[in-house]
Amino acid sequence: MSKEEIKYEISKVLDHFSDKALTELLSFLKELDAKKEDEFSINTSLNRILTEDKELLAKLAQ
Repeated sequence: MSKEEIKYEISKVLDHFSDKALTELLSFLKELDAKKEDEFSINTSLNRILTEDKELLAKLAQ
């Protein structure tokens, strides 16, 4: 998917957000943009969250 296609899809989703949610999202994105790439990686954080959830679910299942 191209960058323009991704932006278009994001804008379609954002059309359903409330003004408050958009404001909070904008603040989050500005904070994210201000951080250096090596300090914060969405993929790394997301993978860590998914791994932790997987381990928790496995423990709960036992």
